[in-house]
Order: sequence, then C-alpha cells, then structure tokens
Amino acid sequence: MIEKQTYRDAMARLAAAVNVITSDGPAGLCGCTASAVCSVSDAPPILLVCINRASRNNAILKANERLCVNVLRADQQALAVQFSRSGSDVDDRFASDVWRRAHPDVASEGRLHLPVLDGALVSLECAITGMAEVGSHTVFYCTVESARFGAAGDALLYFERDFIRLAAS
Repeated sequence: MIEKQTYRDAMARLAAAVNVITSDGPAGLCGCTASAVCSVSDAPPILLVCINRASRNNAILKANERLCVNVLRADQQALAVQFSRSGSDVDDRFASDVWRRAHPDVASEGRLHLPVLDGALVSLECAITGMAEVGSHTVFYCTVESARFGAAGDALLYFERDFIRLAAS
C-alpha cells in the first residue's frame, strides 16, 4: 500500500469537476465544495458524493437524507473557495442572492426544495438512498429526483491543486 502523501499527490493529477453540495431539512442548512462526485447509473439515475466523515456537513447530510449537487461554471471559482472554508458560518455561505429554492410546481425541478445555485451548469436534487463508510469518507448514493439546467458554458475543474477552466466545445 502506498503512503497517504503519495496517494494525495497522485490524486492531484486526477482532474475533477468542482461542485457545491447543498442540503436543508430537519438537521438544518449546509453546503460544501466537493470534487468527489460521480455518475453511477442512468436507470435509475444515481450518482455518488463522497464527504469527509470529520466534516460537520456529513452529519447534516445523513440526517436530512437529501442533497443538491450544483456543478460550477468556470466563473464561479469564488463560490468554490467560499464553500471550502472550514469553520465559516453557514448563513454567510448562503448570503448571496445567487441561491434560490427550485420551484416545486415545475415538473423538471424543485421536488426536494433544496438550495439551488443560479447560473450553475446543472443542479441535481437528490434523495440519499444509500451510504457506505469507506476510509475517511462517507460515500452517499443519491437518486436524482430533478435537474435544473443553466446556460451552457465553461466548466470549473480542480487539477494539480488549482482551479482550471475547461472550455465548452
């Protein structure tokens, strides 16, 4: 088995989309930046989200049993940084007017009434339908209940411990 730092250095070379994960419910409001998000299945539509077990967001996600994956555009890097800061006040994270609740009467969005980022490439509202504790993280298996598409644009990726822009074709 390789050493932890060697593994971290190797993973720095694995480019990944940058997402802000949000939730609200009985345990309260939360949000964090995550790059460990991956499609699992399209029938049914399931994705996975990995969150460190030491994060306060982890316990809130477990209790709320739902989350929204907001896939960031290249010009939303400041939000990625804001939601990655540990210890920052949750109300400060959501103070901007870029957050809204998807409308529950629109068939394609809003079924779970979670914080959705205006201008995200896509926002996926999900019910957490399974979990696995793996190493330092919880793997949340999430059934996608609704999708809200923003305008097409460049994506924000994390690569070599820095943010980069991936141009839309």
